[in-house]
Amino acid sequence: MSFKAPLKDMLFNLQHISQIEELSQMEGFEDYGLETAQMVLEECARFNETVIAPLNASADKAPAVFEAQAVKTSDGFKEAYLQYTQGGWQGLQHPLEFGGQNLPKSVGALCAEMLNSANMSFALCPLLTDGAIEALLTAGSTEQKQTYLHRLVSGEWSGTMNLTEPQAGSDLSLIRTRAEPSEDGQYKIFGTKVFITFGEHDMAQNIVHMVLARVSGAPEGVKGISLFVVPKFMPLANGELGERNDVYCVSLEHKLGIKASPTAVMQFGDHGGAKAFLVGEENRGLEYMFIMMNAARFGVGIQGVALAERAYQKAVSYALDRVQSRPVDGSKKSAVAIAHHPDVKRMLMTMRAYTQGSRSLAAFAAGAFDRAHHHPDPLVRTAQLELYEFLVPLVKGFSTEMSQWVSSMGVQVHGGMGFIEETGAAQFYRDAKILTIYEGTTAIQANDLLGRKTLRDGGAFAARLSSMIEQTLLDLAPETDEDLQVMKVQLGKSKAHFDQSIAFILSHGQAEPNAVYAGSVPYLMLTSTVVVAWLFARSMMVSKAQIERHQDEPFYRAKIKTARFFAEHLLTQTHALVHSIVSGAQSVNALSLEDF
Repeated sequence: MSFKAPLKDMLFNLQHISQIEELSQMEGFEDYGLETAQMVLEECARFNETVIAPLNASADKAPAVFEAQAVKTSDGFKEAYLQYTQGGWQGLQHPLEFGGQNLPKSVGALCAEMLNSANMSFALCPLLTDGAIEALLTAGSTEQKQTYLHRLVSGEWSGTMNLTEPQAGSDLSLIRTRAEPSEDGQYKIFGTKVFITFGEHDMAQNIVHMVLARVSGAPEGVKGISLFVVPKFMPLANGELGERNDVYCVSLEHKLGIKASPTAVMQFGDHGGAKAFLVGEENRGLEYMFIMMNAARFGVGIQGVALAERAYQKAVSYALDRVQSRPVDGSKKSAVAIAHHPDVKRMLMTMRAYTQGSRSLAAFAAGAFDRAHHHPDPLVRTAQLELYEFLVPLVKGFSTEMSQWVSSMGVQVHGGMGFIEETGAAQFYRDAKILTIYEGTTAIQANDLLGRKTLRDGGAFAARLSSMIEQTLLDLAPETDEDLQVMKVQLGKSKAHFDQSIAFILSHGQAEPNAVYAGSVPYLMLTSTVVVAWLFARSMMVSKAQIERHQDEPFYRAKIKTARFFAEHLLTQTHALVHSIVSGAQSVNALSLEDF
């Protein structure tokens, strides 16, 4: 089946969760109300459905090829990338002064979801370029911005993140790549970086590498890391490309999934040193790189939603077409499409609820980001930034784990045919696995949520979030509405589990850190599940009101039914999660290392 963008659900989230009309009243977003945003999304859907999605399966079968220090991407990628850049899609969220369109993140995130649903391997190139743009906008010099940003924003040049080394994965304090000052006042880089997405390719004219390295004599650990721009080709003063820099791809990784995305091993400085330009100040590189990483973490969460959507669509199409077995209620005397069978319905509803719930979570976070940067009230900006930063590990951690559950269930719906590559369900399952790993594993997201976002402020923001959920519980009325009452009861119980988890974390965080961090991932999952249910509760109330206004009743009734399913089948998991958090640490830490 071909990909079809879920525009109705996207527009629902844009209007009622991100609240685009409110955003359009803020300075810089005046041209992007719901009507304009809908036009952008519809054109984005057309482009991805017709140009990008058809390359997904073929590129998985025939991925990028490395020959003579060059990379040839999958057939059709180069031509599709040209159409992508000519359409202005790379610059959607970036500043007007550098050729971007300055759309709200709330709109850009939905466009990114469509691109990743269509072809995640292809979408990784623009994602990394966005990160490089963000880092230069924040810490780049005026000269660096003028040299690089126009071409990165246009997509004429692409960007990368060079963090990981063979001995330094998530622990960046172990970085060995070195930067030596050169006679021209710049630097030369020497070292090896691994897992560099689109580190070498043939789609863009130049590749701008953002590289973490240590200047000679820098302090040990993370305090001695600096950030550098290392272009593949040196830019000349007239804007043309000059000599090739001393940075080369030496091999491509052979991967479980996202096979069409070239993941490179990059070698810097084998021929005298790669010319590099310091970004910001020496020894503040990790601080700057986190700007890229935070943007990328949100983007990876969007990839989770995107893959789940694609797996869901594939499963629904198959379940409606595949005829097998008579219905258990005897309503038909011959075999029917498997979508009639209760357990297949359960799987499809699970896939649907997780996907739509995670989309709402991302929309909520994107709206917070937009307010944090554009709201006229500085107090609101501060509060919304705090909300966004709390939500990022949820978007990244929960939505990527969710994509594995959903894509695995998609294979299950297909039965034996799902295990056969030709049907296509297996590709989404394979592609999804990397999402829980890169840009910080699920455990790293959980530790961030627990340590930086909960313990550090004494649970103050978590308590405010709990209060916001409590207000929605008060709004879930009238009592005669069965759907709202089911949600109210289950959300109330799960909010209590959230509160109980916070109390445990705060009371044991200092004295028993191993006990608390043993439950960090369950805490991430519990918090995410409660927040998603809260957003579903709000969506139910909106949908009820829209039905009363005689607006698209089939869509809104389906939204209500999906929310109720989440409350009755998925939200109830918080019972088990809170037990793991509060009472499960002893068994996690029971075995000695020798016992393993």
